[in-house]
Amino acid sequence: MKKRNLGWSILMAVFLVASIGFPAWGADEIKIGVIGPMQFTQGEGHWNGAVMAADEINAKGGVQVGDKKLLIKVMKEDSNEFVSLPDATNAAELAISRHKVNFLVGGFRTEAVLVMQDIAMDNKTIFIGCGAAHPKLCGRVKEDYDRYKYWFRVTPINSRYLVKVDFILLGMVAKIMAKELNIPKIKVAIVAEKAVWCDPIVGIAQKNLPKMGMEVVGVWRPSPVATDVTAELSAIQSSGANIIFTSFSSSVGITFAKQWGELKVPAAAVGINVEAQKDGFWAATGGKGNYTLTINTYARVKITDATIAFFDEYRKRFKEAPNYTAGTYEAVHILADAVTKAGSLDPDKIVPELEKTDRNGSAGRLVFTDTHDVTWGANFVTSVGTQWQDGKNMCVWPVNWEGITYEGSVPYKIPPWVVEYYKK
Repeated sequence: MKKRNLGWSILMAVFLVASIGFPAWGADEIKIGVIGPMQFTQGEGHWNGAVMAADEINAKGGVQVGDKKLLIKVMKEDSNEFVSLPDATNAAELAISRHKVNFLVGGFRTEAVLVMQDIAMDNKTIFIGCGAAHPKLCGRVKEDYDRYKYWFRVTPINSRYLVKVDFILLGMVAKIMAKELNIPKIKVAIVAEKAVWCDPIVGIAQKNLPKMGMEVVGVWRPSPVATDVTAELSAIQSSGANIIFTSFSSSVGITFAKQWGELKVPAAAVGINVEAQKDGFWAATGGKGNYTLTINTYARVKITDATIAFFDEYRKRFKEAPNYTAGTYEAVHILADAVTKAGSLDPDKIVPELEKTDRNGSAGRLVFTDTHDVTWGANFVTSVGTQWQDGKNMCVWPVNWEGITYEGSVPYKIPPWVVEYYKK
């Protein structure tokens, strides 16, 4: 009798493991955890992009997994990573252990994502980064492939390439200002929020700007959530800077742009300002952020055949333009494609299919490097430069760069108060 009961127990255990323990065999849906700072615009972008992709895929019947079609269920995981690193850690652990997600997409602050990445790798959970730029995240794939192969980055391009685009935008503006305002040597103030992802940008800028014929007049590192930067702006004006080279991913980008416009600091603002990527930036700055130039991922220009359709549908649904964290849209689509090709939810079978990704996505042609990073360059993902011009966020770069000009681009404009200051 005991042997019979033991046999039934083993049989039931096998059944439960087959139906619950291995999602590839027993799942009736695919759970994708969308993790990010959901109380901020960056988290909103994460969530909106993922929801939009999931809805598109589910409307077509879901994802083909072997002989079954599974619907995607996106699950909002608030990392609160701007405020608390432990909150981000807890969110990742809960997503995997309690909510039983098959995949993670999102993540924003490098300090938090490094920890969340390790939690995902401990559980062999594929995690597609859609926010953190630091090269170390993908460098880990090369250092320890077997452990970190489950990590991929879709957006943004990493800090090294952000710096390259930064320099291109800075060089473009410097050239225009030198010519139109007759400035013999451009002086640059470096302003970057105090965060890990900015460190390599600041270091490289200090080293390379003099080689580009520009003078660095100082470095300022305000808090990512600073609500007043008038002291920094006053010091920058006193320094005689012609250009302010910015690196902002958090709410300080609104504070800076608004006070820069209010004070009419006679220096053009160029660089990275994530808050300036969204439509709400205009209202948030009361229009004072006019003429802010930022690296962006999206603009309503023809990057690929998919870009304008994505841009318009996103704006129609969410009443704003997508910021770069909305790259979760691409992350969900490439996961669905890889799962179908693998015929399984087994991460070890999906990883090789993700590595083969070649998709003409909304932000460019998406191909992964050998470190699972997004490929940057002409005919891949370039990023764009967008400038606020009287209430519209217009694409001003690339223009005649590596043979590329995106249809719909317009010329860059020097802020008129800067022109007036130098032409007195």
